[in-house]
This record gives sequence, C-alpha cells and structure tokens, in this order.
Amino acid sequence: MTRQHSRAWFGLLVILCPVFLVSMDGSILFLAMPRISQALTPTADQALWILDVYGFAVGSLLVAFGTIGDRYGRLKLLMIGAAVFGIGSAGAAFAPSPELLIAFRALMGLAGATLLPSALAVLSELFTDPRRRAQAIGVFAAAFAAGFAIGPVVGGILLERFPWGSVFLVNLPVIAVFLALAPVLLREVRATGRGRVDVLSVVLSAAGLLLAIYGIKHAAADGLSVVAVSAGITGAVLLVWFARRQRGLDHPLVDFSLFRDRVFTIAIVTGLLPLAAWSAAAYLSGIHLQSVLGLPVLHAALLALPGAAVLTIMCVATPALVDRIGKRAALAVCHFSIAAGLALLLMTGVTGGAGWYVASTVVAGVGYGISFSVVADTAVAAVPAERAGAAGAIAETSNEIGNALGIALMGSLAALVFRLAGPDVAPTLGETLEIAPTAALDAKEAFVAGLHIAAAVLSLLHAGLGALALRWLPHSEKALVPQASA
Repeated sequence: MTRQHSRAWFGLLVILCPVFLVSMDGSILFLAMPRISQALTPTADQALWILDVYGFAVGSLLVAFGTIGDRYGRLKLLMIGAAVFGIGSAGAAFAPSPELLIAFRALMGLAGATLLPSALAVLSELFTDPRRRAQAIGVFAAAFAAGFAIGPVVGGILLERFPWGSVFLVNLPVIAVFLALAPVLLREVRATGRGRVDVLSVVLSAAGLLLAIYGIKHAAADGLSVVAVSAGITGAVLLVWFARRQRGLDHPLVDFSLFRDRVFTIAIVTGLLPLAAWSAAAYLSGIHLQSVLGLPVLHAALLALPGAAVLTIMCVATPALVDRIGKRAALAVCHFSIAAGLALLLMTGVTGGAGWYVASTVVAGVGYGISFSVVADTAVAAVPAERAGAAGAIAETSNEIGNALGIALMGSLAALVFRLAGPDVAPTLGETLEIAPTAALDAKEAFVAGLHIAAAVLSLLHAGLGALALRWLPHSEKALVPQASA
C-alpha cells in the first residue's frame, strides 16, 4: 500500500510537468514581447497574435480533445501532446519571422489543449481514495495557477542572460523528463461512456473566434477596412451558427442550457473575466515597465514576484476562506479586490509608477487566487451530478479563453488609443521609439493613456460582477448545491 501510494504521488509530480508548462506558456511572453518586437519587428496586430493565439487554440480545442482522449486513451494523447508541445517550442525558439512564430505558438496551443483534460483524467485514475484525490487535484490547481503567476518572472530571468528564444527552449528539458517517466509511472485511461466529437462544431468555434478577434485587432491597429469588417462579421456569424448547432446535438461541445443557472453563470464569468484582466494588465504593465520607464527586464520580473506570491498563496488558502465566509462572500471579495487592484494602475505615469504596479498586483492577486480555486468547484456544484463533466469542461475553457481575450480585446483597445492619441509615426510604442526618438514623450503618454483606459474598463467590469455576485448568489451555501435529479 505504501509503495502504491508513493508511486501515485511520483506520478502526480510527472503529470504536473506538462500542466505547469501549459499554464506558464500562457504568460511567459508578457515581459519578452519588447525583446521579440526588436528582433522580429511584428506589426501591432501580429504582436497581439503572438501573445494570444496560444490561448485561443487551447480554449477552442480543450473540450474536443477531452472527448478524443476518452475514446482513444488519455495517456496516449498526453504523450502525443507533450511531444508536439516540444516540437512547437523548438520551432518558436528559432522562428525567423512573426508569421512563423504565430504558427508555432498555435501549434503549442493545439498541443496544450490535449494536455490539460488528459492530465486531470490520468491523475484521477492514480488516486482512487476520494480524500487523496481531492488533495491531488488541489495540488494540480495550485500548480496551474502558479504557472500563470510566475510565467513573466521566469521569462524575465531568462531574458536577462539569454536570447528571447530561451523562453521556449526552457520547455524542452521538462518535456523530455515527462516523456521518459510517464510510461513508467502512469496508466492508460479510457472512458466507458458514449460520446463523439462534432468536427463541424470544433471548426465553427475556432474559426469564429479567430476571425472575430482578427477583425477587432485589425480595426484597432489600422482603422476600419473592408478586410477588418468582413472578418469580424464572418466570425460573429460562425459563432452564432456554433451556438445554434449545440442545441441540436446529443453531445454538444458547450451545453449552453447550463447558463440558465445564475450561480453557474457567475462562476463561469468568474473564470473568464479575472483571467482576461490578469493577462491584459500583465502584458500592458510589462511594456510600461520596460519601454516607458526603461527598467531592465530582470528588474521588471522581480517586481512581479510579490503579486505572484499572493496569487499562489490565495490558491492554497481559498478553501479555508470559503469554509469561513462562504462562496458568495468569497466571489464578491474576488471581484472587488481585482477591481481595486486594477484601479491602482491609474496612478502609473510616464515618469514613474513601479510601486503602484506592485501594489496593484498584490491587491488584485487576492482576487485572482480566489478565482483560480473556486470557479470549477462552484460551477460543478451548481448543476446536477450527471452534468458535472460538461460544467467542468466549460469552467476550464473559460479560463483559457479569458486569458486570450484579455490580451486580444484590451490589447486592441490600448492599440486603438495609441493610434488615435500617439504621434502617428508607427502603430506600436516600440517601433515609434526606434524610428522617431524625438516623439518618445508623446508616444509614452499615448501608451500610458491606453493602459489607463484598459485598466479602468476592466476595473468597472469587475466591480459590476462583484455587485451581481452579491445580488444573484444565494445567502445559504446549501442553495449552491444542486438537488439530486429524480
């Protein structure tokens, strides 16, 4: 028994390798983008695609690959996904152009979508005791959150000594360890239930998201055009088609009927919006610290440590907090603390604000940590037991889509403000500083204005969601648990 128990925990450590990489790669580029922009000179919308195509690929394919793993084997899919993730990482590290870097980032996202659901299923098979399984899933969630939190820090430390490609090459040793140990310590898992992948739904959701976001980014960076409007409208039509198609499927990718439950809706939005705020704030603040304030990348990375520490601690402490004050109050604290933290970014400026940035990450980190820990549990508890799998899949997807949407939408908003208020020399701050140093002050002021507007919008959204949580969620914790179906 002791040997089996030790084998299970060693297996957990092996599983955490790809999980940590998938979450870390969602944020590791935030401090690396100024260096990548200098090397590859991407356009404004290409820079955003480099950052968020990964999250869109993971989020749009997560549910589909979960079903594929059920049918063909979770461990097999986990091994294939890890190998493809390594290939994508190596290709991204040596990409000679923005287009190829975007393509390899998309390949990494596709691989990441195979890893998350399969890793969780294999983990559940390792721990048959419910109490041990709950502990293991808690470690899994904390590792996932920690990866997001320390991604920028790891990126900054690597860039201090190595070229920008190092933020991708760091994945390869971890992947190699996983591929060597996984066949020894992990067992194959297949689901006994029915279900199949609706390929058209996968295509509609992925193409709709990418086209809609392309239209938004293109319009923000370059103004309205036939291409931008056509892409945006086509993407919206495909997403509507996707949503309507789900209603007639026996096994939909997204069960939209679950959103009729207010508790479930609040939980899913809590999975999406905080990740959107965190990714947007981290990305824009990274540029502010390096390109506006002129801080070295290692200094910027160290400034992110206090917020990362608070976020990780809150992931671990949230279950105890929920036991003490309840999920309703915890969700309200989550959104109000994020709103307050984002508001502190309004104190940053062209000549200073590093201290306000640290304060912002610490205050908002409380809410981010709560959101990581409580979302899936609240979403699953809000629906009948037979629909828990669908609820959990939507909760995981909301995290990844939120991470990508934050950069896409708020990054586009900041780019729009820069285009309208800047010196009209180039579409990005980095290009402007390189082409026309005499316009540096105007360019920095325009970028800070975009940062402030994005932070204000996100702060107001979180304050509103906190108010809705207090209004919509029941006071009794028993009301958050569904009645057994007849």
